[in-house]
Amino acid sequence: MRFLSVFLPRLPTDRILRRGGDAAERPFALWRKVKGAERIVAVNAAAQRRKVFPGMAVADARALYPALALEENDPESDAAMLEAVADWHRRFTPLAALDAPDGVMLDVTGAAQLFGGEASLLEEIGRRLAAQGFCARTALAPGPALARALARFSDVNIVPAEAAQEDIDAAAAELPIAALGLAEGVLAAMARAGLRRIGDLLARPRAPLAARFGERALTSLDALTCRIRDPITPRFEAPAFMAERRFPDGLTQLADIEATLRRLADELRPLLEREGVGARELEAVFYRVDGAVKRVRTGTSRPLRDPARIFALLRERLARLREEDGLDAGFGFDVLRLCADAVERMDDEQNPLGLREDESAAPGALDIARPVWASKGTPYDRSGDKKSHQNQIAGAHSYRKSQSTFAECALAPDLADIVDRLGARLGLRRVLRLYPQQAHLPEFAIAAIPAAYPAPSPSVAPDLSHAAAAREGFAPTPSRPARLFERPEPIEAMALAPDGPPLRFRWRRALHETVAFEGPERIAPPWWRAPKNAFTRDYFSVVDREGRRFWIYREGLLGEECACAPWFVHGLF
Repeated sequence: MRFLSVFLPRLPTDRILRRGGDAAERPFALWRKVKGAERIVAVNAAAQRRKVFPGMAVADARALYPALALEENDPESDAAMLEAVADWHRRFTPLAALDAPDGVMLDVTGAAQLFGGEASLLEEIGRRLAAQGFCARTALAPGPALARALARFSDVNIVPAEAAQEDIDAAAAELPIAALGLAEGVLAAMARAGLRRIGDLLARPRAPLAARFGERALTSLDALTCRIRDPITPRFEAPAFMAERRFPDGLTQLADIEATLRRLADELRPLLEREGVGARELEAVFYRVDGAVKRVRTGTSRPLRDPARIFALLRERLARLREEDGLDAGFGFDVLRLCADAVERMDDEQNPLGLREDESAAPGALDIARPVWASKGTPYDRSGDKKSHQNQIAGAHSYRKSQSTFAECALAPDLADIVDRLGARLGLRRVLRLYPQQAHLPEFAIAAIPAAYPAPSPSVAPDLSHAAAAREGFAPTPSRPARLFERPEPIEAMALAPDGPPLRFRWRRALHETVAFEGPERIAPPWWRAPKNAFTRDYFSVVDREGRRFWIYREGLLGEECACAPWFVHGLF
């Protein structure tokens, strides 16, 4: 394992000085109240040269250097800046963790060779951070605790991967005991015992050390000398699958950015195919030369690995980003990365009848191919007899049926593409699909859920169409209106009591006279969850003199549930 520690000793002041101007050349310090007293918490190099240090009272600092520029510290902004710096380091490895309050820890196992070796990697990180206005120290070691200590307390910045335990102990021996990261009281007790450096601890028996300073001291010592594994917690999980491109000169033109994304999608496909999976969540990350990071995320309604479709989704998201706040390339993007953050099992797909992918996707491809089968037979059957060809065509119908069955439990491929493209523009949660529910009340008979989600489990209403009802011996469900109102609209109606249809009714200030009707269809709310004010409904399909057809119901049974039953229009045919 190889860990790289980045120490930012002046992060708070660097954050302020990155605004520009001549502030970097002037003594500058940040202060905050500590137990009611104003104290210096961070200084820049110019202030440090004038003997202004953290912990000093603000009054003493001003007396020492009256021209000192002061500003109140903002810990939340410092934390946000550290997160941004950690995210920027993901250009070197996806495993970047915060080492608060002033550092970043990277797991660079196997990554250094991409940058010309470990020394070149440290040099590039230091150079890029300096160009962005950060004072930084870096170190690389087999364990994170040792890398952190070297970056803060030593001029040695690399412990080789092949170093033996004796070499690691020698590298740690010259470090001060503060490198252990223990509480101030424990460090003070060690100092009183004459223990100044890590080598002093390594030379002592372990049992007395544990008895006097606690097991925590030995655990920290073992982590520092890489005797135990000290894991880090990356800000983001490493992507399941990833492809990236690096450029010596940043990309600024949209055409170049899109062309690179298309190549990355091509590179991602074999990685997904090798594991038999498809992407469900995709993220394109754009690392700008000046350290800014842009992210474009999109989801899919089904596992996907086709480069053309992946690129189409990303292009939709880029278009939306440009409309919102613009994809500001600045001086250019020098690293582009495409990640499949979430994947699902994806069975290999075989084009029907040996057609090419574009042919099999065309409507009616099966019908077009049938004469070819009928005349030549399949590669497995050259006999050409009639019965054999009938079996082959039946197989084609079976294939089509299996495709439609898949469409019932998920989205059909063409519909999935539309949902994905709309989701890229609007967000997948905003693209809804209606599913039937096991409910007779019209307003509860369907549920709107995100189209990209799996279909609900089989609590759907039975198929009671006329043909299905005849087969099963049920009475068919009466026809339903093409337009169902979200809320039924009240009407004034004249009807024959107690259960006759409306003879005439007034709706939206217009009077309608009934010339034909069907009904009633009585629908009662479910007794196990019906609210107190829910009554039985009698629905009528009513036609007026102009030929308009309404779906009207009377709410409540006269004399049983209510004394006066109101009427409502619920839909239009």
